Amino acid sequence: QVQLVESGGGLVQTGGSLKLACAVSGRTFSRYSMGWFRQAPGMEREFVAGIAWSGGVTNYGDSVKGRFTITRDDAKKTVYLQMNNLKPEDTAVYYCVGGFEEFDDWGQGTQVTVSS
Repeated sequence: QVQLVESGGGLVQTGGSLKLACAVSGRTFSRYSMGWFRQAPGMEREFVAGIAWSGGVTNYGDSVKGRFTITRDDAKKTVYLQMNNLKPEDTAVYYCVGGFEEFDDWGQGTQVTVSS
């Protein structure tokens, strides 16, 4: 059974940084693309970042470009999201996602709260 377990969320002040991690189990990691989505209260789920299985291709949502960086460690079967210069509008539950053709697997989410 595949499991995606996020960690690293918390409370941070505006301008601060957090690093999220997502560990994958029960799934072959090769050719497994991964990403992050987020959802704020009353808002639609938003794409944050994605990284291809090869690790060489990444893409980001417009609202986080230049501030967030997604990386992966295949040996640890873990994907990371480094978030810098955080803003109150970044407050949301962040979900780790994974898949081979589409993002079929989802984690339970981790809360990120940015205080002003």
